[in-house]
Amino acid sequence: MERIILVVATRNKGKSREIRNALNGCPVDIKDLNDFGPIPEVEEDGDTFDDNAYKKAHFTAKVLGVPALADDSGLEVEALGGAPGVYSSRYAGPGATDSENNAKLLEALRGRNDRKARFVCVLSLAVPMGYALTYEAACEGIILEAPRGDGGFGYDPLFYYPPLKKTFAEMTPEEKFSVSHRGKALKELQEEFDKVMVWVRQRLEEERRWRLGEMCVEAPNDE
Repeated sequence: MERIILVVATRNKGKSREIRNALNGCPVDIKDLNDFGPIPEVEEDGDTFDDNAYKKAHFTAKVLGVPALADDSGLEVEALGGAPGVYSSRYAGPGATDSENNAKLLEALRGRNDRKARFVCVLSLAVPMGYALTYEAACEGIILEAPRGDGGFGYDPLFYYPPLKKTFAEMTPEEKFSVSHRGKALKELQEEFDKVMVWVRQRLEEERRWRLGEMCVEAPNDE
């Protein structure tokens, strides 16, 4: 059976690497946006992680003409009313670096004892016509008063996971995948991947037939 191209709708190499590793061995050829020429940026203006994940997945699938998998994830801090939430990647402003976002978070929590937080991940797998599957997971932890560890990306150096007594940035990739929000969501996708591929092929076939029907309707009459 012909393999399907699945595009991970991100240029973030850390996210892309985690998803590639999780789906290694699955019957798909995985690419990400770095494998293609310039395409318009998606404005992540949704109110929820679900909104943004679907918007990125559908837009990428529609533009490139192949199924796309998008992740929208972020940090929700209890004492900050769930902030930074959907603004996690740009908490310190558009184009902010991980260090700048981390510094702003530490400043916002200065002097606070309640440092409970959770990482949330929503995965959306969409086909060009707009149909999509959604997977969601979360991981509970605590925000430290200073970064620890050199691994990971984003808020990983500040996010402490009590059961392993490590920050995400101190974990091996295998440890992080086993407990993280993205790892949990990807494991759900892994477990259903055979069914997901049946669903994807059915949707792509529906689209092919629809396009053929549309072309027949629009074709000029040569008689």
